[in-house]
Amino acid sequence: MRAAYTARMMQLAAHEAEAVHAVPLPDPPWCLFLDVDGTLLELATTPGSVVVEASLLALLEKLQRAAGGALALVSGRTIVDLDRLFSPLKLPAAGTHGCERRGAQGETRVAPVVRDQLNTLRAKLGEMVQRHPGLLLEDKGAALALHYLQAPQLEREVRAEVALLAAPLVPEFALLNGHAVIEIKPAMHTKESAIDGFLAEPPFIGRKPAFLGDDITDLTGFNAVRRAGGLAIAVGPRVTSEWWLPGTRAVRRWLEQLSEHK
Repeated sequence: MRAAYTARMMQLAAHEAEAVHAVPLPDPPWCLFLDVDGTLLELATTPGSVVVEASLLALLEKLQRAAGGALALVSGRTIVDLDRLFSPLKLPAAGTHGCERRGAQGETRVAPVVRDQLNTLRAKLGEMVQRHPGLLLEDKGAALALHYLQAPQLEREVRAEVALLAAPLVPEFALLNGHAVIEIKPAMHTKESAIDGFLAEPPFIGRKPAFLGDDITDLTGFNAVRRAGGLAIAVGPRVTSEWWLPGTRAVRRWLEQLSEHK
C-alpha cells in the first residue's frame, strides 16, 4: 500500500511539474495580480482559518522587488483582512472583488456604497444562519458573503433563498456565486475594473500583466489582462483559461520561476 501511495505521489508531482513548465512567463517588464483563497492559499473551512507561511511572505516580497513594486492582491477579502493575513507586507490590493482598491502609493479608494442599503438583507441572512448550523455570514461592509462549505447539502436552498432576498437590491447590487459561497456586492465594481485601474497607473502602467485565479469570481479579471495582452492563468478545477495550473503548490512553483524572470 505504501508503494502504491508513493507511486501516486510521484505521478502527481510529475503532472504538476509538467503543468508548471507549460505555462509561459510574461514578457518583461511584467506585473502580477494574484487572487488569494484557492490560488495563493489552500481553501479552508472558514475564511479565518487559512494559514500564510513565512515562505510565502518571502516569495511575495521577492516578487514585489522583481516587479518593481507592480504586484497586487485581487481578492474577495477586504483590504484590512489582507493586511492582517500578509503582515508585515502591505501590498497594493483590491478588496471585496474590486469594491476597494489601494494603489502602490498607499491611497485607498472605496466604493461609495450606503451600508444601510444592506441592512434588511443582513438581518435576513443572519436569520438563515440561525436556522441552519454550518452556514457562516461574512459582513464586509460594502458586501455580504454567505458561506455554506460546512453545509454543502444546503447549496440549492441557500442560492435560491439569497437570490429571492437580494432581488430588491438588483441592479445596483449583484449576486456573485463562488466556491461554496454566494456574495451580494455593488455591481459596478469587479476584479476587472480593479485590474484596469491598476494598469492605468504606476508602477503597473506599460507592463505585461498576469493574473492567477481559481474561481468564477476571477473570470472578469482574466478579461482585463487579456485586453492588455497578458496571461490569464486558471488555477484548479473550477475555471478554465488559455493557461492552467493544477493547484496552489504549482502556483508557488511558477511564481518562484517568475521571481527570477527580469
